[in-house]
Amino acid sequence: MFVLGFFLEALSGLMAIILDIAMIIIIARVILSWVSPDPHNPIVRLINQLSEPILFPVRRRVPYFQGMDFSALIVLMLIYFVDTAIVQTLHRFALMLSAH
Repeated sequence: MFVLGFFLEALSGLMAIILDIAMIIIIARVILSWVSPDPHNPIVRLINQLSEPILFPVRRRVPYFQGMDFSALIVLMLIYFVDTAIVQTLHRFALMLSAH
């Protein structure tokens, strides 16, 4: 059973890293929207290309409110929820399996 525990612990660690990277990309996109950089800059294009698949499904369902886009805030809250509820639970379950 400890092998399953180690696998779940590695899976929870990988999920945490992916969620952290997604959070950094979304925050970078929000900061870039405040300063309106050159859209032809390769870093700006990369951040837009990586964040758009994450933001688009939320943006499609949530309307703009007085001209403001809250999709990034909603995605950040969802990332935090998934990290807290699912990843941490999976990690604790993995530790319980590894201990026995």
